[in-house]
Amino acid sequence: MNNTPSLLRGGALFCTLLLSGQCLAAVSPEEAAALNAGLTPIGAERAGSPDGRIPAWDGGLKPAAPKLSANGTPVDPFAGEKPLFTIDASNYTQYQEQLSPGQIALLERFPASFRLPVYPSHRPVAVPDAVRESAARNAVSAHLVNDGNGVEGFAGTLAFPIPRNGLEVLWNHLTRNRNPSFRLTTDSAAPQKDGAYTVMTTQQYFTRRDAVKGMAPDQARNILYYYSHLLTAPSRMVGEVVLVHETLDQVAEPRLSWVYSAGQRRVRRAPTLAYDTAGPTTAGLRTADSRDMFNGAPDRYDWKLVGKKTLYVPYNSYRLASPDLSYDSLLLPGHINPDATRYELHRVWEVVATLKPGMRHIYSKRHYFIDEDTWAILEADHYDNRGELWRVGEAHSFYHFTGQAAVNAMEITYDLNNGRYLASGLTSEQRNPFDFSYQASASDYSPGALRSKGLR
Repeated sequence: MNNTPSLLRGGALFCTLLLSGQCLAAVSPEEAAALNAGLTPIGAERAGSPDGRIPAWDGGLKPAAPKLSANGTPVDPFAGEKPLFTIDASNYTQYQEQLSPGQIALLERFPASFRLPVYPSHRPVAVPDAVRESAARNAVSAHLVNDGNGVEGFAGTLAFPIPRNGLEVLWNHLTRNRNPSFRLTTDSAAPQKDGAYTVMTTQQYFTRRDAVKGMAPDQARNILYYYSHLLTAPSRMVGEVVLVHETLDQVAEPRLSWVYSAGQRRVRRAPTLAYDTAGPTTAGLRTADSRDMFNGAPDRYDWKLVGKKTLYVPYNSYRLASPDLSYDSLLLPGHINPDATRYELHRVWEVVATLKPGMRHIYSKRHYFIDEDTWAILEADHYDNRGELWRVGEAHSFYHFTGQAAVNAMEITYDLNNGRYLASGLTSEQRNPFDFSYQASASDYSPGALRSKGLR
């Protein structure tokens, strides 16, 4: 059943230009007017669900003086709420229409311990004026190029607030609001089957092209954002630095990436840092293009927009970022502590990516569920080359008032075959992990800067 809103299925929004089966035309000004009416400024449905379980969007949370916890993360505004009910292996069939295949697989893989506590739904994500303005502009100017593998006519955030196909929905995830520039310090761990784990600490830097100090608008036209990270723990990995210049069209111009190795004391190009390669902090459990649930070039897959549906997804996960919870209490054998998680019923875009004939990747199919209010992927199912569900990704996010953006309290990749998982983006034991005051110049993201960052 196609649950896509009628506004997006109407004949007025059929493609006016087709190439390789993908819509390439921007919407008309008349169509974009929906962003000030039935849709939010970034394309979600303003109305709540008919049964009232999903509330209407009222502009999001805008506290005059946000309360911060001891580690600088927001205090949970919904801390007083109790679960409405819990989904587990004994009752999940009652709710399976609102569960992803990956969630069902986890309930079956860990029947005695994995569960989904379901809470009342809230829509706290506000839309900053700059995001509102760029989304409205992009709606009538942005369009896909190179068979949908690149975008032109785009600036700022959110390329396609009124999408018509799977690639446009994916590009909304890639171009969503994450704050123009920030510095982030997080931990990751990949527990063994007995629960033993080693913490790896990473300092990350992210800046959109238009937020780089001193950069003229016409410079780096094909750059989407700049990213780098520095490993600061454990000691054997200290000093390794990665730098990425993420491009808007990675087929015409693949992403530029470099690595500085403290042991070798040299900077080298890293052209293979993409697709299904595995990074040193992933324990082989996550591919390079699965960081942030999906990143990089979409060219190896055909992307099908299934439509919209309601799903129980991780949401308002403030508790996972709370300094009151230690990593020992969160990281259990097989999966994270379900008592610290929060699931809510939300509308999501459903997109299926199928590997193109002749293309290589360890995943033959990828199934994504993308939040309508943030355009972030919240659930991801990855299938092996036999067509069997192999890995399940979950992004436990929350709205950060200071950054005016949704951020992750934890991102998890579960391996159903070996029973292990990778938990990244951990912040509860970090002090002030999110720094939204960070400003960068172009030189901060130059290959020459890697050596100075990586010196021990």
